[in-house]
Order: sequence, then C-alpha cells, then structure tokens
Amino acid sequence: MKITSIETIAVAIPYKHDGALTGFGGTVWPKMSYLLIKVKTEDGLTGWGEAFGYNAIPATIAAVESIVRPLAEGQDTSDIAALMHKLKKPLHIFGRSGPVQYALSGLDIALWDIAGKRAGKSVAALLSKSTRPSVPAYKSFMRLTEPEVVSRACKRALQQGYRSLKLHEITVEAVAAAREAIGNDISLTLDVNCEWPAAEAIRMAEKLAPYKLKWLEEPIWPPEDLVGLMQLRRASSIPVALGENLANAPSFMPLIEAGSVDYFQPSVTKVGGISEMREIAEAAASHGRTLAPHSPYFGPGLLATLQLAGAYPHIGEIEVFGVDLESPLFGDVGCVGKDGMFKIPDAPGLGADPDPHAVERYRIR
Repeated sequence: MKITSIETIAVAIPYKHDGALTGFGGTVWPKMSYLLIKVKTEDGLTGWGEAFGYNAIPATIAAVESIVRPLAEGQDTSDIAALMHKLKKPLHIFGRSGPVQYALSGLDIALWDIAGKRAGKSVAALLSKSTRPSVPAYKSFMRLTEPEVVSRACKRALQQGYRSLKLHEITVEAVAAAREAIGNDISLTLDVNCEWPAAEAIRMAEKLAPYKLKWLEEPIWPPEDLVGLMQLRRASSIPVALGENLANAPSFMPLIEAGSVDYFQPSVTKVGGISEMREIAEAAASHGRTLAPHSPYFGPGLLATLQLAGAYPHIGEIEVFGVDLESPLFGDVGCVGKDGMFKIPDAPGLGADPDPHAVERYRIR
C-alpha cells in the first residue's frame, strides 16, 4: 500500500512541574511542544509518528515538508526497512543526524503504526513472538537547581509510586539533597547534559560517588569525546549512560561492541524511528548490553518506546518526563500507574491514536 499523504502537526501543551519555569536547549519552555507526523495510505489507514522535537520543531517541519514528504509520498509501505533505506541513502548528504533524521524517525514510527493496524497486532507483537505486559517507569525531572526544590520533588515522586528517579542537575549539593530525601533504597540517576570536559567529569564523578548513582548520563562535553569517555569509565565506579546524541544505529555499534558504556539510550524520535531502534536493541541483546531509552515524550514517541520495551526485555525501564500536562494526548494510555509501572498498550499499532479534541485544542497554527 502506498503513502497518500504526510502531515506535520505541532502541538504545545501547558504543564506544571516542581520548580521554577525552566527548559533545555538554551531556552525556557512555557509549554511542552511535540511534533506529530500523520501518515495516510491508500487502504484508508492512518498512522501516527513523532519527530524530534521541542526547540527544533520549525527545522524538523521544514525537513518533512520540503525534503522527506516529496520523496516519500507515493512510495510502497509493504517493507518498511527497504523503504527507509531507499529514503535515507539519497538524503545522507544533508546529514545523518539533525532535522532530516528526525523527520525520517517520525515517518518510520507512523509506518510501523500502520503496519500494526493492518496486521491487527501491536507493534511489540510484530517485533517479537514473546511480549511483556508492563515495564517499570522512572521519573525524569527537569532541572530544578535549588536543593530544597529537588528534595521536595523527590518526596512527591515517591508518593506517586515511583521507585526510580532521574535528576538533571549539575551540582553535588542538589544530588545530595535528592539522596537524603529518598534514602538508599531508591534508584537515582543523574543526567548532566554534556556539562563537563573529561577532566572535570572525572573530578565530579569522584565527588558524586558517595550518592550511589545508578548511572551518570551524558557526562562529557563534547559528546563526541569518546577517549574522554573511556578515561572516565576507567577512573570512576559510577556506570555511564549515553545515546540520545548518537545519530543512528551504526553509530551505536562500536560502543556496544567495546563495552565502554553501561546503559545505551537511543531516542526513537531522533535515531531513525522503530526500525533503527530495533537494530540497536538486537545488537545490544547479542552483546549482553542494557538499553534505557531516552524518551521524554508524551506523544507517539512514548508509545513507540513502550512497544519496543514490550518486545525487548533488556530494556530495563522507561523514562517519563516529570511534568504534569494540562491534558494528555492519549487519555489513560501511556500513563504511569500507581505502582510505578507503564502498561504496554496491546491494541493494534502503537496502541492508541491521539485524542482529536486534544490535538485540535493544542495545535500550533
């Protein structure tokens, strides 16, 4: 069946969280912004994808509408891997990372949604004969900065049922406040968003060691400094996590084979969609590595990540962004239960379509 249309739909949803208004990418985020990709095929099916995202939405829209859509509309969808290869190869001259890759990621997710609907199966069931019904969630806070705010947020997360938390802080004092608030039995991870050069990262890891971090995420600037990363891994007892800045499946393979990273974090809306996440998951499984996907999403990117978790048991737990949206896109689907678990949707495709009323309400015109 051929693609008949590809539409970009940007939404911005008001939210609340525990600290002062903050954000990433050098800007403050007054709302949570997501880019939905709506794909239709000639048999009347509609698939939903999500392309990264946030501050990059205008550039990703341009990539979809001016580069990807003209090539993809009219293409046959019966073999997703073959189609994505057909699209990626001529587009590599525009970069194997960034907005073009994000656009392809959103398209790929939507095509898997359609494939599942066509087969009457969830994407997880398409990927694996053996699936699981649920996966643990961990709450991933925005940067809160002040130790007392960090402490208060962590205590609230425990009351919500979470047993695993992630900070985006860059001070020892904030991490210490979190550990004091939650005790020693709760899993605590730290993402510093490539804050430190390697030598400083090694010094900071020594200071952070008493707080028993499950992992230290994206610790080094620039993220391409793999020599510095290996130096840190040898010098520190804290496990290392990274992957959201790796552009595609091939970029993961040397690190998976080398064993210099403890937790791999591909991001389905950035890395090439479900197809490339599948390659990464299978390579990690063959080498005994653990995946902890980057997934601070509330749209189809989250549902795609859950479907992958349903198919691959070495995906340990799934990130949920620590904000309260004014209204969810999928109702109760994709929400964390009181037991701190994600139920993996088992309806055909990704498991749910966005609520059309929510899409219309929050759509950016």
